[in-house]
Amino acid sequence: MKHFRKELWFRIPERRGFRNITPTLEECLKESGIKEGFLLCNAMHITASVFINDDEGGLHRDFERWLEKLAPEKPYDQYDHNGYEDNGDAHLKRTIMGREIVVAITDGQLDLGPWEQAFYGEFDGCRNKRVLVKIIGE
Repeated sequence: MKHFRKELWFRIPERRGFRNITPTLEECLKESGIKEGFLLCNAMHITASVFINDDEGGLHRDFERWLEKLAPEKPYDQYDHNGYEDNGDAHLKRTIMGREIVVAITDGQLDLGPWEQAFYGEFDGCRNKRVLVKIIGE
């Protein structure tokens, strides 16, 4: 069995945002040379997320509004976590959106559904954050 590991770095210039990382994952898969197996992609920071959904701007705005209702950024003092930092909401948003994705690899391609795309979600941005890509298979 072959394996491939790569770290990606992202910097979202705003506090929150989503970036389609599907093309980047496809590049990693090509670089790996693996044709059949699995790709794991996970955020290595507790205020960021990797998830699969539709690449549609209205949906992304819906995510933002929904997450802000569930875990509003302000007032900062509503979170016991906030003291040294002001990102209690970002930890909760990451928990809701998830840490990682696993995608099957079939015939050298990511085996995604017709509208599925992979995203990096940032909830406490303006700094560099790491994402791990691990591919195993033949």
